[in-house]
Amino acid sequence: MDLKYSEEDAAFRDRARAWLKDNIPRESRPAHGDAIARFDRDWQRKLHEHGWAGLNWPREYGGLGLSEVQQVIWYEECARAGAPNYINTTYIALMHAGPTVIACGTEEQKKYHLPRILSGESLWCQGFSEPNAGSDLASLKTTGVVEGDQLVVNGTKMWTTDGQFADYQELLIRTTHGSERHKGLTWVICDMRTPGITVQPIRTMMGDEHVNTTFYDNVRIPLSNVVGELGSGWKTAMSTLAFERGTGFIGDQLALYERVNQAIVLAGKTRLEDGTFAIDDSAISGRLALIKADTMAIRSMTLAQISEIQQGSNPGPKGSIMKLMVTSTSKALSHLVAEMIGWTFMEYNDNKNDYPLTYDYLWSWVYTIAGGTSEIQREIIADQLLELPRAR
Repeated sequence: MDLKYSEEDAAFRDRARAWLKDNIPRESRPAHGDAIARFDRDWQRKLHEHGWAGLNWPREYGGLGLSEVQQVIWYEECARAGAPNYINTTYIALMHAGPTVIACGTEEQKKYHLPRILSGESLWCQGFSEPNAGSDLASLKTTGVVEGDQLVVNGTKMWTTDGQFADYQELLIRTTHGSERHKGLTWVICDMRTPGITVQPIRTMMGDEHVNTTFYDNVRIPLSNVVGELGSGWKTAMSTLAFERGTGFIGDQLALYERVNQAIVLAGKTRLEDGTFAIDDSAISGRLALIKADTMAIRSMTLAQISEIQQGSNPGPKGSIMKLMVTSTSKALSHLVAEMIGWTFMEYNDNKNDYPLTYDYLWSWVYTIAGGTSEIQREIIADQLLELPRAR
């Protein structure tokens, strides 16, 4: 892989850096309530109006059609500029639902939904996990029964991120009676304003209501909202997850590198109980060095992954290595920062804008579950990459 940026890439970086400098919001993202979604919609609308929406979407569907390398550059510049985190209420629409509709949807679905996603008009959430079907998605129980030209949906979905703000949902349900595991599933577009849907927020230890439980009581969804084919939802869902495992979390991987640099600066300003600076403590500086090395390795692995994607390769199970390494490194960094600052680190008032380092610490525990638990990632690595025998 050639790690040198082309002149075109360098010019793109200059253009992105200049635009971000002049246009990132000066106010912090709200911590609670509907103002969160308004902030995210406004930022997405601004990106769209200025030609920065849909980084990896094909141009024929309104995106930028950027190369994967230019996506890396954009995320690097966003992290450097302190731009709003791309994992917000627009994330599922832009990184999951939109690409899935592009790959598997009808022309009518594309014409209606894609422009609304790019402009920030439509926010989406995901309805995949259930109380007893999280890491084992194929065991989901939520049903959809065909009645005329509609599906009648009943069941419960869990961890519905930002479901209280969403206009639509990518919903995976079981539509073939008596089917098991991967068979008989259907991926469908669910209008979240449909009668019979109840969204119940779950307050987390960070003090926010980022995730929800969603209940479906005889919810009627038109058959025209099926993406892919009825009963072939597992194939469509794997397309959705492939986008997530491909470039969906590259921004997080690169932002972690910037967070380590900020921690090093913090160590040079923070005094320990004996009055010395944290950076002068050999144990702390040694741990910072190891974490910095890990983030450099993650960045190199990200670029290698990008190179494989550009050559038409699917990340496949290798994505589990990245997920696991980002999770463990983020957790190690947050723990070290907490030790440097001391007990005042945990004086948290549930506003991430006032205590961003504490929020990162709490969120590092969420990383071990979100997107597939660390235990599941290790199992995938052992089974599909190392070909180790399964535990009995």
